[in-house]
Amino acid sequence: MLVLSRKASETIWIGEDVEIVITEVKGEQVKVGIRAPRNIEVIRGELRQDISESNTEAVITNIDIFKNTKE
Repeated sequence: MLVLSRKASETIWIGEDVEIVITEVKGEQVKVGIRAPRNIEVIRGELRQDISESNTEAVITNIDIFKNTKE
């Protein structure tokens, strides 16, 4: 993992297409802007975890339903 220090209005580039902009730093909160092509998915980490857990639950439920219909 690369760890960088940035101040408000400073940027970080990822490749040629993605720019991360530090828009505000207030106490322990940092506001970040992301400029990226529309084809690149940008999602908060906690939402990605929630989606992953929901998908896992759905698969388990579907497997249980399938097992019950075979009996």
